[in-house]
Amino acid sequence: MILLVREDREYLRERGDTLETDLGVLEIPEDATPGETLETHLGEQFEVRELRGPDLFNHLERTGAPMMPRDIGLVVGHTGIAAGDRVLDAGTGTGVLSAYLGRVGARVTTYERDPEFAEVARSNMAMAEVTDLVDVRVGDLAADLDDVVAEEDPFDVLTLDTEDAPAVAARADELLVPGGYLVAYVPFVEGTRAVVEAARESLGEVETFETIQRRMDFDDRGSRPGTAGVGHTGYLVFARA
Repeated sequence: MILLVREDREYLRERGDTLETDLGVLEIPEDATPGETLETHLGEQFEVRELRGPDLFNHLERTGAPMMPRDIGLVVGHTGIAAGDRVLDAGTGTGVLSAYLGRVGARVTTYERDPEFAEVARSNMAMAEVTDLVDVRVGDLAADLDDVVAEEDPFDVLTLDTEDAPAVAARADELLVPGGYLVAYVPFVEGTRAVVEAARESLGEVETFETIQRRMDFDDRGSRPGTAGVGHTGYLVFARA
């Protein structure tokens, strides 16, 4: 997949596809390369860009509220997830987190209870070109814990974005390698406290952060934080085996 960009317009297409807009028809070459400029039959230009993580966030099909890039950055930064790591995830949703982790080279097994959501997530993994690294399973990790513990080797990181996160966190030591990390993304304070208390039963080094970010505005009048946009997104709980 590549991006075709012109000012405030952005289209996601395959090489060899045809783009039809009010600016004309563009036949995309099979060998289109990032940085190249392509023209429609009306002479309107589009720049070719390689698909990257933030582009995935903007273009993946949504089945709910996805984890924001800033939260994913904290997950990677605090756990050091890298190529070759094995990640167990619960609450796939759109699959944004799984896609990001797959693109850094981690091998992800992710559980989604809704079959339709899981199918959308598989399609999104194909768009992100990580189908060989991300295994989207239909199921409830909390309900399948005994089987996972018995059948799977321990994981390097366990990520949770689901209502039953406390039940999984309480047994995280059975799922993780020594030194492995638990990460839970929780939207409400009550749920966050429940995860913290559960994590303390089996793990150490439990830390919790609220993720708040403000965009800065710079104009002729002066400089200040922006007055619009999402500040709070959720809470991140980290613990270590």
